Amino acid sequence: MFGYLVAADGVLEPEQLRRYKAVYCGLCRSLERCYGQGARLTLTYDMTFLVLLLSSLYEPEETEGARRCPRHPLEKQPYRVSEVSDYAARMNLALAYLKCRDDWKDERRLTALAEARTLERAYRETARRYPRQCGAMAEALDALTKLEESGAEDPDAAAGCFGRLMEEIFVLREDRWSDTLRHMANALGRFLYLIDAAVDLDEDAKSGSYNPFRSLAGREDNARRFTEILKLSLGECLFWFDRLPLVQDVGLMQNILCVGLWLRFNQKYNRGES
Repeated sequence: MFGYLVAADGVLEPEQLRRYKAVYCGLCRSLERCYGQGARLTLTYDMTFLVLLLSSLYEPEETEGARRCPRHPLEKQPYRVSEVSDYAARMNLALAYLKCRDDWKDERRLTALAEARTLERAYRETARRYPRQCGAMAEALDALTKLEESGAEDPDAAAGCFGRLMEEIFVLREDRWSDTLRHMANALGRFLYLIDAAVDLDEDAKSGSYNPFRSLAGREDNARRFTEILKLSLGECLFWFDRLPLVQDVGLMQNILCVGLWLRFNQKYNRGES
């Protein structure tokens, strides 16, 4: 379910691309500041979207700069950080820990166990700081695990678990915008679960891994079927997104939601457009 919330950088304006990279580097810097160098290995582009969204909504003061890092040792990289970057970094860490924990439970992978143990102390600190978010994440993933263990072919129920997980991550504080954010994030989470299931269907069918679409494996009309299903969830997400008073980075976020989200799906099903 991770790795889909990315920009289609080939169609971004140069300024948008610079902004996107600076926010991403700022998130990486926040991970280092909050948890140390090792935490940067958990970084994903997914939480960059969260930084863009909450920064546009709340307009926090940002600090900008440029620095070298282990990934870019020769040339300084511009970055932008704010309180929202730190929040997203903590949510990123919590998600990484819970994913490793579940990978160990589901697949008994020693690498997942080792990484979970490495992140556990940082996760516990984050859970104390953000009990609402971390509690909801853990409950949603536990519910999803039970559903998968049952073998029930129920895409709506499975996607609903991930939707509930996303709801609380996107709510930084309880205020006049929290309900709208929850509605938007729930629809986005359901979309992410369903598109991941669609993309992984053939591989899961071969390996025997759980997939709520498993009875559809090998169908020739899956591209059309899945596109219709996905557009319903994404349409609901965009409905609520448009009701937030966003100005900064709206075009960049629309790129992510309307183009970037479809990149892996289009690659899988050989479609030129979503």
